[in-house]
Amino acid sequence: MTRRTIGNPSAFTVEIEDVTLPATFTRLPDALAALWSSLRALPLGAQQYDAYQYFLTRPNAAEHVAGYIEQDGELALSFRMEDRVHAVWVRPVGPPPEARAPTG
Repeated sequence: MTRRTIGNPSAFTVEIEDVTLPATFTRLPDALAALWSSLRALPLGAQQYDAYQYFLTRPNAAEHVAGYIEQDGELALSFRMEDRVHAVWVRPVGPPPEARAPTG
């Protein structure tokens, strides 16, 4: 397994495939709270609901999600709703412009 270094993202984008448009937040805890708010309103089964609730709302959720992003470059999950699988993404947005290497 290759470990990616994402540096210091300036923001995080969350999206639920075919359910929500991408939304970007400057803080990972805010992104996860918004993602949970959208997911909990969906007709998920009890196991899916409990799993997402635990994963996104536990006290160290942002730390765990940041670890997955550091390892894989993004967090990609899925759930089944209405006989279809939907992807759930948490993706870093690049570092702020002042942190990027100069070009030219």
